[in-house]
Amino acid sequence: MPFRIVALLILVATTSLATDPVGYSIDLSKASSGFDGSSCWVHARAGMLRDSSKSADGQATAVMTTQKLLLSGSDIFYALNELRSNDGGLTWTAPERIESFARETFFGADVPLPTGADIAPHLLQPGDQTTVCDFVPKWHAQSGQLLGIGQTVWYRNNKVMHVRPRGIAYAVFDSQAGNWAKWKCVDLPKDLKFQCAGSGSQQRVDLPNGDVLVPVYHKEPLAGQYASTVCRCSFDGDTLKYIEHGSELTISVKRGLYEPSVTKFGDRFFLTLRNDDHGYVTASRDGLQYSEAKRWTFDDGTDLGNYNTQQHWVTHSDGLFLVYTRKGADNDHVFRHRAPLFIAQVDPGKLHVIRSTERILVAERGARLGNFGITDVSADEVWVTVTEWMQPVGVEKHGSDNTIWVARIKWETPNRLASE
Repeated sequence: MPFRIVALLILVATTSLATDPVGYSIDLSKASSGFDGSSCWVHARAGMLRDSSKSADGQATAVMTTQKLLLSGSDIFYALNELRSNDGGLTWTAPERIESFARETFFGADVPLPTGADIAPHLLQPGDQTTVCDFVPKWHAQSGQLLGIGQTVWYRNNKVMHVRPRGIAYAVFDSQAGNWAKWKCVDLPKDLKFQCAGSGSQQRVDLPNGDVLVPVYHKEPLAGQYASTVCRCSFDGDTLKYIEHGSELTISVKRGLYEPSVTKFGDRFFLTLRNDDHGYVTASRDGLQYSEAKRWTFDDGTDLGNYNTQQHWVTHSDGLFLVYTRKGADNDHVFRHRAPLFIAQVDPGKLHVIRSTERILVAERGARLGNFGITDVSADEVWVTVTEWMQPVGVEKHGSDNTIWVARIKWETPNRLASE
């Protein structure tokens, strides 16, 4: 039989297997709850300390980061806090402030600069402040380090600056000291488009040689539209270093394509992207060069209904899943329809969501659930962590109380990739 026919048959068989239902259960628990009426926890995401800090029964320690948001403003974030769990996410410590992520102040170009201020100091004024937001911790196996990646945000008079630098911020958890080291910014090429380049709320892929595929969105500071790309970086346990980046993806719709997340399933890489009007998806053979992005749809051709918010991947060796929010779920009272939180299996060949597999991960209680994280815990388990974001004012009337939810997905068939 000719090679091309054999290859085609293998591709068809592989695609068919990848759409067979993958069984799992969902256990939902609370890491924290309680609402003070003026601020709320957001961006709760967890990483695992694989080779250290294990409990007596052998459970790896989970480190979850989150930060306070001021309700009277827009995206007014303060220093990251952390919670820890030694019992598989059943119980967590109370949030504790991480001092290395305290806000830093710009006093002028003639004095020592805050971290990341050198990206575009001409955009800053004395008194401007910066910190890290949209932070995502994940274990880096090659270095044996918990590496967190996010982005910088700048404030003037405690309001997000419209024209500002943006950098790819990262930090390493020091297992010996038991805390996070001082954060840094990735040194990107000096192109104008990289003066506003971030990697917030992303999912990355760590390659077998230790290199890291970091999804990034960028634009010139005065531009209104973002493009997304994937940067390949080296990481030696201390420094995340830019090597190259791939195709730059955008569309001429409002803010373009941004907040990308990448995963690897089988022999391909998949990128999901945010747009103001629709979620988008694309695929790649090498993780850097991607085909033109297409709108997320269900398998019946109808629009997924996700818009102006993130989507993220849950990846099992036998199936690829998308976690998302959408319209059309009796949720018109929820800001941008960002709750409930759904999960469904994806057809990796046709790049659409299989409607019959859709399930609710976290139910809506008025508050939005759009900024969430994915944690690969073991061959048997994946977590989705999310906070009830208490804006706009009054969402608590539907029952929300700023709970940090941990949705523990337990596979019926162990994930072969996670155990290798």
